[in-house]
Amino acid sequence: FGSQVSFINSRLSAGERYEQFERARNGEIPIMIGPRSALFTPFRSLGLIIMDEEHEGAYKSEITPRYHARETALYRASLSGASVVLGSATPSLESYVKAMHGIYGYFKINRRAKANSVLPQIQVVDMRRELQEGNRSIFSRNLAALIEDRLKKKEQVMLFLNRRGYSRFLSCRNCGEAIKCPHCDVTLTLHREQGQENQLICHYCGYHIPRPKTCPSCGSPYLAPFGTGTQKVEAMVREVFPQARVLRMDLDTTSKKGGHEEIIAAFGAGEADILIGTQMIVKGHDFPAVTLVGILAADLSLYASDYRCAEQTFALLTQAAGRAGRGQLAGNVVIQTYQPDHYSIRTAATQDYESFYSQEMAYRRLLGYPPAVALLTVQMACPAEGTLARTADLAAGWVQQWADRMEQEKVQGYKSFRLIGPVNAAVYKVNDIYRKILYIKHENY
Repeated sequence: FGSQVSFINSRLSAGERYEQFERARNGEIPIMIGPRSALFTPFRSLGLIIMDEEHEGAYKSEITPRYHARETALYRASLSGASVVLGSATPSLESYVKAMHGIYGYFKINRRAKANSVLPQIQVVDMRRELQEGNRSIFSRNLAALIEDRLKKKEQVMLFLNRRGYSRFLSCRNCGEAIKCPHCDVTLTLHREQGQENQLICHYCGYHIPRPKTCPSCGSPYLAPFGTGTQKVEAMVREVFPQARVLRMDLDTTSKKGGHEEIIAAFGAGEADILIGTQMIVKGHDFPAVTLVGILAADLSLYASDYRCAEQTFALLTQAAGRAGRGQLAGNVVIQTYQPDHYSIRTAATQDYESFYSQEMAYRRLLGYPPAVALLTVQMACPAEGTLARTADLAAGWVQQWADRMEQEKVQGYKSFRLIGPVNAAVYKVNDIYRKILYIKHENY
């Protein structure tokens, strides 16, 4: 569409964003591409909204104003009589349920975008067995052999790990204490950058300190890193495969303006053999020379404190597997996991969305999670912990009294009402602010 297309994103300055919106308002550009903020482009006559990868969690704004781009798109389209297309290889359960009930139209594409491309061969490796048989490396023997094979053939490899940093946290082997952020209820993540001494960084408030020589709690010198991040994987790849040209792509290497594009362009031009990264490397990229994708810790996201963790794991693994064999060369995918029998991993390996959907929805109905029921989350925050606790208890009591009254008056439908909490937020303290949550469940949204 030539010069009719423009884009907007958070990397643009306020002036650049204003200019793009003004051009759209004046009718100079009829097509705007961007993340959720593109929804607010002031087109005078909006006709179509396309949401690619509609299942993505990034469409939900966690800062004020809080909104979900999918619901906002539907509402904005209704105001202007526009159509909405939701696209995904792994649709959100909320959208798929509506499609199955005829609320949305449903269209399925049964072929890949490239006519001559073939689906990759996917293998699930049980890392428990690897350990039992003496392999203590983060690379299974099968994955290591395939990487060697691809390097000899001058083909490209992608290694996916959904965690940035060098290690997850630093812990004392003497007293067992992990080094935590003084302002947030989380451990500090160990980072190692070229030309810099090791840093411990909080990914919530930005607090950072140099790596200490001794434990702040007991003074012991026996501090050890636990967990594996993308930086550590990069170091291990360079050690095991010294002949390989390696690029790493995560939030740290793409923080500067244009960093994301530079890495993608370099890998696409064949300037590296192996690309290591977090989920940003598995989202929609098309590299014909990539014939091997290694997923190093497939069950990492299964341990998240979120009822959608199986759905997110299935989507990530399916997306990652789709990066291999996109050209005429056949591809391989190796999924390394400690839970090879989990249904999200088994169905991702077979690329079977319908099977995953039926098992996941059974779980949601059993435990009363969306989209089987509606869930309202009320978050309260306060720097005074005692005040927060009293206020949260008062709020919960008021809501329960209201529900009891509705029940006594036999208001239709209130039997499915359920109040949970108050409970501490998943991260109880962020930047010296304490947070509690009330959950309200009901069958009627």
